[in-house]
Amino acid sequence: GGHALPPLRSAVVSFVGPAYGAVDARARVLRRGKNATWIAAELVREGEVVLTVTFVFMGPVASSVQLNDSPPPTGLVAPEKAAKYNPHPLMPRFVYNHFETCFALPKNEAPRPEIGWWVRLKDRADIDPMVELLLIGDCLPPGVMPLIARGTPVSSMTWQCNMLTAAPVTRDGWWLLRSTGDYAQDGCSSQTMQMWNADGAPVMAGMQAIALFG
Repeated sequence: GGHALPPLRSAVVSFVGPAYGAVDARARVLRRGKNATWIAAELVREGEVVLTVTFVFMGPVASSVQLNDSPPPTGLVAPEKAAKYNPHPLMPRFVYNHFETCFALPKNEAPRPEIGWWVRLKDRADIDPMVELLLIGDCLPPGVMPLIARGTPVSSMTWQCNMLTAAPVTRDGWWLLRSTGDYAQDGCSSQTMQMWNADGAPVMAGMQAIALFG
């Protein structure tokens, strides 16, 4: 304690079990290096671990490599004109209690393993932008959802997200999220996840493993 952390750059999350009711949060510093600090955190419910996270905080270092190959999707519908998402009764209540969501991509003729939404927090006053990204970054249903029967149970297993900026900003609170299912076999799906601000600047990239029960 007592030391200011550099910006958050990466997080690896494991969704171990259902987290509801009262939970205890614990955190400890794994390593404080010259440029980076690793912190482990976990949520515990009734003595059982329900979530673990490893955070990596890192300051800028000199590098000759400058690469940006994360353009936003084409054909976007602006958030002011996009159709609002009407939540399905089976969707987690937490999502529509705390987020505004609307469709960012035109409807496809045939189902594709891709979901793209504009998302913003309903109450975002005084929230650190990095915390806002983490709250929103896993908001979408799995990318393969358009391919499976409505009501099929799904469960996130792991999620890794990399922050692409040390100081995320956007307009009117809107962030663009896209999840794309890359592979699904025997009830396990792997997907890539991307996030941009309202002006199309990339702010987060991720990958997730999802269990499909049907």
